[in-house]
Amino acid sequence: MPRGQKSKLRIRERRRQAQVEPQNLGVQRATSTSSTEFIRGCIDEKVLIMVYYLLYKYNVKEPISKVEMLREVIQMCKNHYLEILQRAAEHMEMIFGLDLKEVDPYRHIYILVNKMEASCDTRLRDRIEIPKTGLLMAVLGVIFMQGNCASEEQVWEVLNVMGLYKGRKHFIFGDPKKVITKDLVQENYLEYRQVFNSDPPYYEFLWGSRAHAETTKMKVLEFMAKIHNMAPTAFPSLYEEALRDEEERAQARASAKARIAAWARARSSALASSSSHSKRF
Repeated sequence: MPRGQKSKLRIRERRRQAQVEPQNLGVQRATSTSSTEFIRGCIDEKVLIMVYYLLYKYNVKEPISKVEMLREVIQMCKNHYLEILQRAAEHMEMIFGLDLKEVDPYRHIYILVNKMEASCDTRLRDRIEIPKTGLLMAVLGVIFMQGNCASEEQVWEVLNVMGLYKGRKHFIFGDPKKVITKDLVQENYLEYRQVFNSDPPYYEFLWGSRAHAETTKMKVLEFMAKIHNMAPTAFPSLYEEALRDEEERAQARASAKARIAAWARARSSALASSSSHSKRF
């Protein structure tokens, strides 16, 4: 074959390959994107299942082992174990106030620690199940940080960050709007009211009577600070207000004790006087 003809054939072959390669590259990219989306979907599903699993372990008060998590939850996604566990742990901490702690680094044994143990009144923990308690403490924190009265929009801004949205069903809470505007309101932990003369209607949240009775501003501030891995003193003005609240409560308790003691002394004196008078006769 003449040299010129061979050269033309080589040029034609290169052109054909140049046309085929972009098509193959497009197919490869589409396949890669589809595969990545599938993997992300599987990981998201495993994170959801892991949260359910961790909540179950907390409720039955059992430790959590890596072996069990791999067998019961992770299964075929072992290469993504750390990512799944980390995302689930962040979800547990932010929404439920439960901190995943490794207590045995050799066997990889974990426990869930309630971050509200030191910052939430025992009565509050006993009367509301843990998931709702975490949500309540977060709303109380928003109200306190917004000057003791927060608009509905301000509350939802924070809840959105926590993965809770108005009108969207949550896998643990169900309808979050119902929880904060009806359930916790009926239980007197929150007050939800329309702003006077607002048109269209505009709503705001305040602490309910039971929240005032069963927790304090300092405990709520401590809870919010722990969630953000900060000290309460990182919020100077709020910390000062919480201190004043603690002092006022201490004074109220002291006054109540003094009144009770005075009443007891008066009653004891009256009884003693009555007894002495009876003996004379």
